[in-house]
Amino acid sequence: MDEWLRCLRIGAIFVSLGVMDIDIAWVRSQFPAFAQPSLQGQAFFENAGGSYTCGQVIDRLHRYYTERKVQPYAPCEASRLAGEEMDEARRRLAEMLGVAPHELSFGPSTTQNTYVLAQAVRKWLKPGEAIVVTNQDHEANSGPWRRLAEEGIEVREWQIDPVTGLLNPEDLEDLLDENVRLVCFPHCSNVVGAINDVVDITARAQAAGARVCVDGVSYAPHGFPDVGAMGCDIYLFSAYKTFGPHQGIMVIREEFGFDLPNQGHHFNGDSLYKRFTPAGPDHAQIAASAGMADYMEAFSAHHGGGVGAAAARLAHDVMRAHEVALLQPLLDYVSAKNSVRLIGPSDAAQRAPTVAMALQMDAESAAAQLAPLGIMAGGGDFYAQRPLGAMGVDLDKGVLRVSFTHYTETAEVDKLISALDQVV
Repeated sequence: MDEWLRCLRIGAIFVSLGVMDIDIAWVRSQFPAFAQPSLQGQAFFENAGGSYTCGQVIDRLHRYYTERKVQPYAPCEASRLAGEEMDEARRRLAEMLGVAPHELSFGPSTTQNTYVLAQAVRKWLKPGEAIVVTNQDHEANSGPWRRLAEEGIEVREWQIDPVTGLLNPEDLEDLLDENVRLVCFPHCSNVVGAINDVVDITARAQAAGARVCVDGVSYAPHGFPDVGAMGCDIYLFSAYKTFGPHQGIMVIREEFGFDLPNQGHHFNGDSLYKRFTPAGPDHAQIAASAGMADYMEAFSAHHGGGVGAAAARLAHDVMRAHEVALLQPLLDYVSAKNSVRLIGPSDAAQRAPTVAMALQMDAESAAAQLAPLGIMAGGGDFYAQRPLGAMGVDLDKGVLRVSFTHYTETAEVDKLISALDQVV
């Protein structure tokens, strides 16, 4: 079974079989935010904008700043340990993503990583060649690529269905020819929520001779994907949305990475993970990113699994199963409400727990009314003006977006539904 079908079905299978239930009390004990007095009684539903940070990351960051805050990779002990921890983060996260350590690099954000990539691709492409982008994307994985039109590159838009918000792979086929060199699309939209079939789309694009760049920012918080198995050339996501520090994480496979011109210092051109990092790395945050691997392995061990890549796969599946179980009642509620338009699929197994709703009222006002009821949510366009506009959403009103991850409790979803009843 390919990775996409496994992602879609695993939650429904686990829920129906009633196996590998998540230990939600243990999970929440790993996140210091849930023990903070100031956050008591507040249900956090703006996880698509950034997740709570796990204790393992916080502990590593604190240790680095207090014990290792020196230039790494020098002979002294503190420096040696600092460099080892940075290397550990890259090595362990790469293993969990199914790629080689040198194929994973860090940057200040996914937006910045994408911008740097686009500058490299600008030199790689020739006038008259083409790229494909979608109008389902967050602007960070759309705008930098679209600007290549200024260099004489043809930009072709793979458009969503204006009713469902979905991308049809058959429509992509109509855009592909020998001139297309790169196809950029999201693993999951930050407003539509639908999970795109990365394996199938990648195979179609590569069969036509194109490289593939996948924005995984809205998918990775729901379980690290097996990037190696998906076959794409580039995969990007944000650590601050996967329980870590504010870093962008980029996988670029070796063959494509060395085809692109170096964007870093000239003397770093032979190092794949340094080629697309023009500025100095944030040593402490990179080292602290190993805490995400700590958390995934602790999660796996607590739920009867292994370490490394096996831990990531088990964590992904258990997290998704829990999210699917919590998400379906919310989707059923929203779908049945006449005053609300659900954006994206109504089947929880086909989407991430990021739920955008077009209301009859201003979405930011709705979010403000939810706050006193103990619901932390957001309203606006969420840098997704293109998909929302294509679906006919009034951008002045925006959408109310509620989003959660595996650490959300059933009682919090019940509280959300009750609050929505009062506001919308």
